[in-house]
Amino acid sequence: MKKLSFLLLVLLFVLVMPENGHAASGNNKIFLDGKELTAGQSVPVENLNGTVMVPLRMIVQNLGYKVDWNQSAKTVTISQQGKVISLVVGQKTATVDGNEVTLNEAPVLRTDTSLVPIRFISEQFGLKVEWDNKEKTVTITSPPTSADGSSPANNTPSTGGSSSGDGTNAGVTPSGSASNSTKVNGVSFSDNQLLIALSGDSAPKVSVLDGPARIVVDIPNASFSDSFGSGQNLPSDQMNTLDATGYPDVKEIRYSLYSSNPYMVRFVIELNESKDFGYSLSGNDSSSKLAIIDLNSTGGLVAAAGGTGTDVATGPLDRGGKKLVVLDAGHGAKDSGAVGVTGKYEKNFNLAVVLKAEALLKQEANIEVVLTRSDDTFLELKERAAIANNLNADLFISVHANSSPSTAASGTETYYKRDESKAFAAVMHKYLVQATGLSDRGVQYGNFHVIRETKMPAILLEAGYLSNKKDEALLFTEDLQNRVAAAIVSGIKEYLGIS
Repeated sequence: MKKLSFLLLVLLFVLVMPENGHAASGNNKIFLDGKELTAGQSVPVENLNGTVMVPLRMIVQNLGYKVDWNQSAKTVTISQQGKVISLVVGQKTATVDGNEVTLNEAPVLRTDTSLVPIRFISEQFGLKVEWDNKEKTVTITSPPTSADGSSPANNTPSTGGSSSGDGTNAGVTPSGSASNSTKVNGVSFSDNQLLIALSGDSAPKVSVLDGPARIVVDIPNASFSDSFGSGQNLPSDQMNTLDATGYPDVKEIRYSLYSSNPYMVRFVIELNESKDFGYSLSGNDSSSKLAIIDLNSTGGLVAAAGGTGTDVATGPLDRGGKKLVVLDAGHGAKDSGAVGVTGKYEKNFNLAVVLKAEALLKQEANIEVVLTRSDDTFLELKERAAIANNLNADLFISVHANSSPSTAASGTETYYKRDESKAFAAVMHKYLVQATGLSDRGVQYGNFHVIRETKMPAILLEAGYLSNKKDEALLFTEDLQNRVAAAIVSGIKEYLGIS
């Protein structure tokens, strides 16, 4: 377990150094179980796109891991107390005990030394880390050895002062692989709604506090999943905030691994003043749930009074007879989608159209709209489908732009997977072709995950080809995007029979 300690210490170095993580300072001291460590490493720690990367040689010399390097395959294998981690230089997919996980940054080579993500490795092993800012000293303590010779994870959280009173900023240091059956897979805030994607058996507990007014969502027996960092930034201290700019009701939204003994994840919406809100938890399958705090609701659940937590009853939000449509902007963040002939990204086109369609749908009295993403965020395909399924949406539409090896390929297509979606695809395609003015490539069958795994009529739109210079130029005009957004609304209304 000593290996992890050193890695996390390096991360702390990076956070306090003015050069933003390019080299550890020789003035800083690191103590592992009371003994000062010296790295003796010529290759410095690096900060690549916000991810701290540490030389493997540092692990070998100071922490005693078993590390194997396959030169031909550029593969690093790290073994420690039965855990096996395998990473490949240049690849963002790693394996932990045979299970695939996604890295924020791929391992890189610097001369003859491999640099690997420190946070990824540190999350796999338990330890206690303390930082003395005055003395610039890191003290790392390995978990105690039990009577049978094993080293159980240290599950005692290290907490500092909380400025909020709800403990979200308590500074808990996660400490390894204790049992936590529920995973928080993603979070987003848009349209005055906080959406939290979960997998596991635990149900969130929602409370209200005052002084200041806050809505607190506690998820017991839970931790952040490996995929969480793909959609939201998750620093090593497991605490961060969500952007709530433009929402006058909200002062701040923060989240953290609040406790690791027992494990618990906490979300806090700090309000500018007390207000009603609604709460729902959708999905009976433990592999996929969606918790929603809806600040638009007037259901009588008041975020105020009491001073101590007041439990909020759970239940589906009342739509008042409205139809719910989920709009999915394909790709996002690290997944750019297709790249156009002049370098434009498909993800940006998809989002622009979806945001325009959302604005139009909000003007429809009989339709509610939810977006799978409202900014440059990455979601797994299963998470996109889960949002629609958990909300029991009436329709699902995924917006895309196409690409082909042939620069001559051009035109508009609409895809469906299940028979119940074919009629919806035909209606939507009629409006989409009119909006783009491009060649009609027809309604087609497609075995795409998001329209295969959704349980309501679901379609995938391919507005045009970014690999075609004419199509690309057209798709990135405001006029075309507005027309496509309007076409989406027209198709929805005709299919649902809404005038």
